[in-house]
Amino acid sequence: MYGSSHRINTMTYLAALLVGLLAGTHIATWGMYKDAPHEGFRHYTRSMIVGAVVGPLIVLVVRRMWLSPGDLVLLFGVAYACERGATEFYKVFIRNEDQSKYFIPMQFHVFGRVVPPGRTRRLAALGYAAVFVLMGAIVYLANSAGLSGPRWLRFGLIGSSIGWLVACGGAFKDAPIEGFEWLKFFRSPVVAGIWAALLSPFTNGYLLAALGGAGFSVATIETYKTFFFPNRPRGKFAGKPVTFPEHLVTRQRFIPLYIGIWIIVLVGFVLDYLR
Repeated sequence: MYGSSHRINTMTYLAALLVGLLAGTHIATWGMYKDAPHEGFRHYTRSMIVGAVVGPLIVLVVRRMWLSPGDLVLLFGVAYACERGATEFYKVFIRNEDQSKYFIPMQFHVFGRVVPPGRTRRLAALGYAAVFVLMGAIVYLANSAGLSGPRWLRFGLIGSSIGWLVACGGAFKDAPIEGFEWLKFFRSPVVAGIWAALLSPFTNGYLLAALGGAGFSVATIETYKTFFFPNRPRGKFAGKPVTFPEHLVTRQRFIPLYIGIWIIVLVGFVLDYLR
């Protein structure tokens, strides 16, 4: 019995490693596609490494098998959200680099003025993390609230919660510089809620569905922005010159990989829904 359990656990961690790596590769590809013409082919492996780390960590925290197609699809979305959260937190509050190359600063700033490293930035980082942890706790406790109504609606509404935080954070960062856009503000919570509803057959936990929905929301929105408008520069590089024009060609080689990952994920959805 012990050997069988040990073997299953090993399979689960290996599957989580692969799923996290796929999520990180997906993120790295759209990020490179938009950024490489402006700053060169940099940091491509960063999201892949972070994704490969967070995948097994999720399994370590959430003790379940994660081996059915639906489980793996859900894990992909949760790993996506965790990678984005960890990487963006690092870039905004920890990393220090020259911000003059950006139209919108990537480090923590107030109305475009970058807050230098020190006590103020550390307090902002703690407050930022505390808000997300508090929201996660509220969503987690919602499972014991005995809420009624259609399952998909409950998961959709509660699952949009992380998307609302993302929308507020994006508005705080971008709106003072490029203006406030109502459609852009509501986009993240609406898409996250839809994905959370779609993920509801794969979990009974609102928090997992919310994280998965947030992850798939980023994947969907970035796919739309990146590949449906390939010649429109990212907001952070708006008005900045294309200093590495050779990568306008190089980046095309990664499109089949990106599409292939989407196909794998969507096939997982279909398989579990049919089951």
